[in-house]
Amino acid sequence: MIAKLRGRLDSTGEDWAVVDVGGVGYMLFCASRTLAALPPVGEAVEFAVETHVREDHIHLYGFSTTSDREMFRTLTTVQGVGAKVGLAILSALSAEQVAQAIAAGDQSAFKRASGVGPKLAARLVVELKDKLGAFAFKTPTITPIANKAAKAAGGNVMEDAVSALVNLGYPRMDAFGAVSRAAQAAGGTAPLGALIKNSLRELGGVDG
Repeated sequence: MIAKLRGRLDSTGEDWAVVDVGGVGYMLFCASRTLAALPPVGEAVEFAVETHVREDHIHLYGFSTTSDREMFRTLTTVQGVGAKVGLAILSALSAEQVAQAIAAGDQSAFKRASGVGPKLAARLVVELKDKLGAFAFKTPTITPIANKAAKAAGGNVMEDAVSALVNLGYPRMDAFGAVSRAAQAAGGTAPLGALIKNSLRELGGVDG
């Protein structure tokens, strides 16, 4: 199994790149984000590689980082997500954005990818919710914040803040990230009003 390739970029296409390794050209299927980040042809490149061996072919999939490869592997564990759709998702979203969307329950984020409809987007969020810990990169997580009034009402301050931002028109994934950063800056405790205001500042919606 090939897990990594380092060589010279020989050529690229719409969804592939060829790497020359000691005179041997390896074709790697890649997400558009990976291809866009490549240097000019002739320059040195290194890919994390996922190898798929089938009866009728051997396909290599190339990624800029091992985190991208791990996300691809995890995405393709979901029924209905083959290699093509997995690359389409990683073309529309970075690995970190995928993880944030899953954590935020943001199904709409996955609909940006070719081949992902409402049912598959919902399945992705549900089935991958408990697999976020497998990734090497840091992903913002919602941590309950002490707020007696919110607890008494059976709510959660961060969830309420995210809902408030969504109601203001912000995408759920963006709202989730802003609230997570604002809560972290506050040291884990903040009243709802202050959390919303600081989250808006993170989103650029409040001056000062």
